[in-house]
Amino acid sequence: MDSKRNGLYKVTPSQQIISSCCGAVITSLLVTPLDVVKIRLQVQSNPSLKGKSFLDSDGLTDHVCVYENGSSKTYYKASERFNGMRDAFVKIIQREGVKTLWSGLPPSLAVSVPTTVIYFTCYDQLRDAFISKLGEDNDYVPLITGGIARLGTATIISPVELMRTRMQSRRLTYKQLHARIISNITKDGWLSLWKGWGPTVLRDVPFSALYWFNYEYFKKRLCKRSSKHEATFLITFSSGAAAGFIAALLTLPFDVVKTHKQTEIWESETTPTSQQRHASIWEIMKRIVAENGFVGLYAGIVPRLTKIAPACAIMISTYEYGKSFFRRLNKERDLKNH
Repeated sequence: MDSKRNGLYKVTPSQQIISSCCGAVITSLLVTPLDVVKIRLQVQSNPSLKGKSFLDSDGLTDHVCVYENGSSKTYYKASERFNGMRDAFVKIIQREGVKTLWSGLPPSLAVSVPTTVIYFTCYDQLRDAFISKLGEDNDYVPLITGGIARLGTATIISPVELMRTRMQSRRLTYKQLHARIISNITKDGWLSLWKGWGPTVLRDVPFSALYWFNYEYFKKRLCKRSSKHEATFLITFSSGAAAGFIAALLTLPFDVVKTHKQTEIWESETTPTSQQRHASIWEIMKRIVAENGFVGLYAGIVPRLTKIAPACAIMISTYEYGKSFFRRLNKERDLKNH
């Protein structure tokens, strides 16, 4: 039967899009409070960050933002000192209200939703295509398709992220943004729209390849151990968390270099051309090791792992739950038609 693969009813691309869209929204809603608290603590520990750019990542998408700038300035607003994450949560809620924990959510959703929809839908479509050629038991299909899906998504979304970041950091109108983009294209060519693509791919492609390889491996093993034909919510959640943890740990040096490079790119927007100097990825890596040793390549390991593991777990389990719902729906329709 064409509607089935490996004993399960297939979902259509439109159903995959709906599932990934719901997953992206739910993940952003649950993870944004962690972002707000983390950023407040970062500004508190390093006041010089005010007015400078930073790179925020939830393991699924990246957002370049600016401290105390742009439309979501409450997201980074200074407050009384916090003594750790728990204290920050309590004080923010008491003094600024619960809503403050979701400051910056609209611009985050503006990027995370289309990015996640493209990424997850591409992965599933590519995976099905590769499996039809190489077979269901080929363990390297998730590794290959995960890398390709992220590479394609990063390439498509990069110009959109560039425009969103400029609007957020400078309060530009659409007319001003359009004029600036045309000016940059005239000066530097169409490739200027993909500024920052290199460091994005540096971390995201290996992360994606490792994530999907480990996720499919853990899911298959857990299904086999519990004698389940289809993965349950608990299986997908735990597999997603474990895969996200491993991928984040192994790609952390790439992430540190990427953050340095990406931040440098966006800060150069406010620097006179005569003073600009873009270090290569290799130069940045050597500088980090020279200043902090090899430990410097693993800076921020605890907050990164603490955030990415649950973010990946929430996203993939929500996405798989959505697909499972549509499989049952497709099965019921198929039975009615026969």
